[in-house]
Amino acid sequence: MTTTSPAQTRGGTRVAVQRFGTFLSGMIMPNIPALIAWGIFTAFFIDVGWTPNADLATIVGPFIHYLLPLIIAYTGGYMIYKQRGGVVGSIATMGAIAGSDLIVKNFNDALLAANPDASELGQVHMFIGAMILGPLAAWTMKKLDALWEGKIRAGFEMLVNMFSAGIWGFIMAVVGFYPIAWLVNGLMTILSNAVNFLVETNLLPLTSILIEPAKVFFLNNAINHGVLTPLGITESAEEGKSILFLLEANPGPGLGLLLAFTFFGIGAARASAPGAAVIQFLGGIHEVYFPYALMKPTLILALIAGGMTGVTTNMLFGAGLRAPAAPGSIIAVLLQTANDSFLGVILSVILSAAVTFVVASIILRASRKRDLAAEGDSFSAAVAQTEANKGKKSDALSGLRGSATAPAATNDAAAAASTSAGTAVAEREISNVVFACDAGMGSSAMGASVLRNKFKKAGVEGVTVTNKAIANLDPSADLVITQAQLTDRARGVTPDSVHVSVDNFMNSPKYDEVVEMVRRQRGDA
Repeated sequence: MTTTSPAQTRGGTRVAVQRFGTFLSGMIMPNIPALIAWGIFTAFFIDVGWTPNADLATIVGPFIHYLLPLIIAYTGGYMIYKQRGGVVGSIATMGAIAGSDLIVKNFNDALLAANPDASELGQVHMFIGAMILGPLAAWTMKKLDALWEGKIRAGFEMLVNMFSAGIWGFIMAVVGFYPIAWLVNGLMTILSNAVNFLVETNLLPLTSILIEPAKVFFLNNAINHGVLTPLGITESAEEGKSILFLLEANPGPGLGLLLAFTFFGIGAARASAPGAAVIQFLGGIHEVYFPYALMKPTLILALIAGGMTGVTTNMLFGAGLRAPAAPGSIIAVLLQTANDSFLGVILSVILSAAVTFVVASIILRASRKRDLAAEGDSFSAAVAQTEANKGKKSDALSGLRGSATAPAATNDAAAAASTSAGTAVAEREISNVVFACDAGMGSSAMGASVLRNKFKKAGVEGVTVTNKAIANLDPSADLVITQAQLTDRARGVTPDSVHVSVDNFMNSPKYDEVVEMVRRQRGDA
């Protein structure tokens, strides 16, 4: 009888939540350029923009009401069933958009008939509807195609494929027009009222208690682009800005944490913190500070304090962004800041960084003696591992075995699995290295660039180093490198690949081990 340990249960739950969050953010992240373009149109051409232009301003409404939901639906459908799923998902979402417009019109007609002076309800934009209907329509289309796969008479394949997709798209558009439109309109009303309640009662800063811990467990993209972005875009379309875009994207707390490590950290963490701060603050890759928080979980309290400070500051100044700041760089934040919000946004970043720095510094100083003792033990272990890696064992590839084990922060099952992966290193020639992260755009791209340069300096040729989202991994990856909290998910997608866990994509000693191992495989040592 097989039993499941609590650690395995926790790990499985974490992986499931991360996977769902990745799927949500995966529909938004590729379309961030469209959101930025919409933000630029808004910044320049609406009535309160920098250069008002009534003609060009007519693009803003259709852009947010039709284009953005439809491309999100297409992306969600494509993730499930490629182009066919994307097309059917877009058709279905168009039904939801039309259905929502009719609901709003009927409501406003009834409202004005009862009270001619009443304020009309604005359009409900179908972002959440697109995130539901895009994947749903694609998945059902895929299941329907499976029913008659291999049963179509030769010569009729195109006819059946085209008409089946058109007919099913029509059916799903009707589904979108009625139940989904009603569902999403009601859901958006509830969520909007909840946000308004938090703002009016000054409770919005409490969201940092949930957001900051979730971020360091790599749910940042899911929270920001899966939940806050759809709500923020709707609010921005009505108000010209939204504070919701800054709840997760504020780079201040991460900067404050990394500065605390720069001044009061020890060892490798202190040495790498200044570079990580530059990448996080200017590059907008927040994932680089997550390992620093995870190595001492009490530091999450500092992040919460900083996050709450930033939200409070933005509330006091009525500050917000026009569109999502992606990546979460100070440059992107300032470019998307509304005309009347620069003071509040800049202060929110500065104050949140300062509060996080102070609280994190106190925590680091209080545990400094204990950390120094632990660092000494770690150094001894590192020396022993280095001696082993210099070829004292007969297996030329054994040096990487230790590097494929998951850090102590991961669960026991992951560590055991990683150890077995390390043994497999010697059995598989490495020619395709893939860095994988949640979205496949930020930290993984940075890590791939670092390792690519190391291979180049070592004169190692014939190795491809790329970056992908974990969901897009495939069996062609010989070696997959992920941050420790994401290794379980990556292993579930490509179990036959060699998996290496690192704490920091920016600067990990395991990169040198990977380079040395590949050199030995090619007989270049």
